Amino acid sequence: MEFDQLIKRINELSRKSKSEGLSDAEKDEQTRLRNEYRSLVIGNLSSQLNNMKIKNPDGSITDVRKKS
Repeated sequence: MEFDQLIKRINELSRKSKSEGLSDAEKDEQTRLRNEYRSLVIGNLSSQLNNMKIKNPDGSITDVRKKS
């Protein structure tokens, strides 16, 4: 599912949940979509951090990568 469509559907389910409640199938869908959203955000942030470099005051450059 495309990111914009994912957000739109999550918001639709959230509004419906507040106004009239969700069926069990819709609750499952909401949970699945929220998990997919979290996964996309974490992956995007991780990718950005892996490509980031910090220039130190002494002029050296340090990669911002997860240390193993």
